[in-house]
Amino acid sequence: MALALGFAAASSLFLPHNFTRFPKISTSSSSRGRCRVRHVSTVICFASDPQQLKQARQDLNDLIKTTRCNPLLIRVGWHDAGTYDKNIQEWPKRGGANGSLHFEIELSHKANAGLVNALKLLRPIKDKYPNITYADLFQLASATAIEEAGGPVIPMKYGRLDAPKPEDCPPEGKLPDAGPPSPAAHLRDVFYRMGLTDKEIVALSGAHTLGRSRPERSGWGKPETKYTKDGPGAPGGQSWTVEWLKFDNSYFKEIKEQRDQDLLVLPTDAVLFEDPGFKVYAEKYAVDQDAFLKDYAEAHAKLSNLGAKFDPVDVKLLKSKYSLAFILSLVVLL
Repeated sequence: MALALGFAAASSLFLPHNFTRFPKISTSSSSRGRCRVRHVSTVICFASDPQQLKQARQDLNDLIKTTRCNPLLIRVGWHDAGTYDKNIQEWPKRGGANGSLHFEIELSHKANAGLVNALKLLRPIKDKYPNITYADLFQLASATAIEEAGGPVIPMKYGRLDAPKPEDCPPEGKLPDAGPPSPAAHLRDVFYRMGLTDKEIVALSGAHTLGRSRPERSGWGKPETKYTKDGPGAPGGQSWTVEWLKFDNSYFKEIKEQRDQDLLVLPTDAVLFEDPGFKVYAEKYAVDQDAFLKDYAEAHAKLSNLGAKFDPVDVKLLKSKYSLAFILSLVVLL
C-alpha cells in the first residue's frame, strides 16, 4: 500500500478494526460529514465520524450477542460491495461499497432476498449515529460479524460516501448465482468484473462457514436440518457447516469430504475442488486454517473498498498508532 504524507494530501480513516485511539481534537460539523479541527488553518473531514464509528462497533457487538445475526450482517456488507464493475469509472454508477443497498429498489433485487431483516437490525444504529454513512455502517457490520464469530481481524478503513439517490443503484444481476450452468466460468465472470482473483474467490467463499441457505429465499437448501432446527435465531434452513456461527476452515473440509447429507453443497461450492485454478487454494485452506484466515482477511478488506469513494481522498495509511504530528501531516491547508 502506498503511503502519502505532506500538507498537500489528506487520507481516509484507516484503522485496524479495534479502532486505535485518535488524539482528542475539537470537533465541528460540516455538510460532508464531520470535521476535526486543530488550528484555524487545518482541518480533517471524514464522511463518517470516527468516534461514532467506535461507538457503533460496540452496539454491533451487543446486537450480535443478542441476535446471533452474524451471517445477515456479513451478507449486507458483501452485497453492497459486490455490485462493483471495474470497467465503469464513474462513481456511483460503478457500483460497489456506496450504501445504495438501503434504497428499496436495490434491496428488492432477487439476490438480496431476506436482507430487509438486516436493514431492520441496522436502522436503529444508523439513527443513533447519524454521522456514519450507510456505506461505512454496512462494511463495519460485516467486518464486526466476522471477528465476533472468531474470524480474523480485518484491516478496515472508513470514510466511504453514500450514493445520493435511488437512481444510482446498480442494475439487477450483478451478484453471483448459486447454481449457474457453468459454475467456474460464472464465478470468474462475476468476481473478475470486480477485479478479484481466483485466490480471492476461494478465500471469500470460505465465509460460507457461517450461515444457512433458506429455500424460500434462494431456492436452495433444505427447509430444516438437525443442525438448524433449533436455531439460534429463527429455526430452519440448511447450513454448510455443523457449527455455522463459528468462523474457521470447516467449510473447506466439509465441501471436500461431502459426507453429511444435512450439510449444503452448492454447485459453486463443489467447483472449488473441481476446477484446477480454484482447487489449489481450496485444498490448501482445508488443511491450513491460518493460511485461510490470513488470505480471507486480505480479500475481505479488498472487497469492502471496491467502488467506494472516500472523503477525504483515498490515500491508504500504514500507521496503526496515530500521533498528533502524524495526523497533522495528513491535513489539507485551508
